[in-house]
Amino acid sequence: MAGILSVSRTNLAQRRQKLRRQRQIKIIQALWRALAVTGFTLALFWVAIQPMWVLKDSEQIVIKSGDRVLTQKDIYSLLGLSFPQSLWRVKPSLIADSLRKQPNIVKATVSRRLLPPGLMIEIQERVPVAIAQKTQDQTVTNCILASFPTEQPADIKSCWQNSGTAKKENELGLLDASGVWMPLSSYILINPKAKLPQLIVIGSRAQYQMFWTQVYEAISHSSLKVTEINFQDPTNLILKTELGNVHLGSPSNRLTGQIQALVQMRRLPDEVNPSNIDYIDIKNPAIPLVQMNQKKPSLEIKKSGPANKTPIN
Repeated sequence: MAGILSVSRTNLAQRRQKLRRQRQIKIIQALWRALAVTGFTLALFWVAIQPMWVLKDSEQIVIKSGDRVLTQKDIYSLLGLSFPQSLWRVKPSLIADSLRKQPNIVKATVSRRLLPPGLMIEIQERVPVAIAQKTQDQTVTNCILASFPTEQPADIKSCWQNSGTAKKENELGLLDASGVWMPLSSYILINPKAKLPQLIVIGSRAQYQMFWTQVYEAISHSSLKVTEINFQDPTNLILKTELGNVHLGSPSNRLTGQIQALVQMRRLPDEVNPSNIDYIDIKNPAIPLVQMNQKKPSLEIKKSGPANKTPIN
């Protein structure tokens, strides 16, 4: 009995000693882990505060739009950054939000680049399809079309500001296919050498906002060349086409049929002298009419009165 008690006490002592060693090992391991994490954190902090992780100028920022790398220095003013600045203090999400607020930018992603230190920015731009202006006077538009893109953006800006019809800088802009308006100056800033669209839209945004998508879709899917769309009169949409001026009346769901009827009139110049045509009335696409010019006689169509509307079959 005494032998059994002796063995039990020995086993208990050995177990207690083993548990103490295990606890000591766990404490040592925890200390090493804490030291390792602390050391790693301190090392990262030391690396982060080194001068190499500083944005010193805009040359450390790469801005891409599709396959193009944008190098215009004026673009960097859109980022709202000051130099020098720690790379770690820069907030990519805030820069991306700032860029997306620009009317000519649809998407923007911003990320830090570690080697070499800098920022990588990718943007997706809106594609303009028309020049938008409030008034019908062509002085400003002709000025821009004549100078762009051979002049610098500052010269182009001066071009329309000095023109007699340009009382406000925001009277001239660009439209994309969905009707989003963007300032011409913003587009030129990113695309100083791009080609402006040849289609001109006349009228305020309130006048064409409801109908723009429908009108543009109709003319873009037709083979007819349209150079101007005039929304100034809400009761009469006017197009300037290769056949001449066309009156469509109030924009409606008949617009596609009207454009198709107009396409079928391609041979009109062979039948009627274009210089004798005042405008084409296609408010009713089933019965297109030609309003003859009162100042010039027509050799192809005899006019019975001072304002002769001749149906075209």
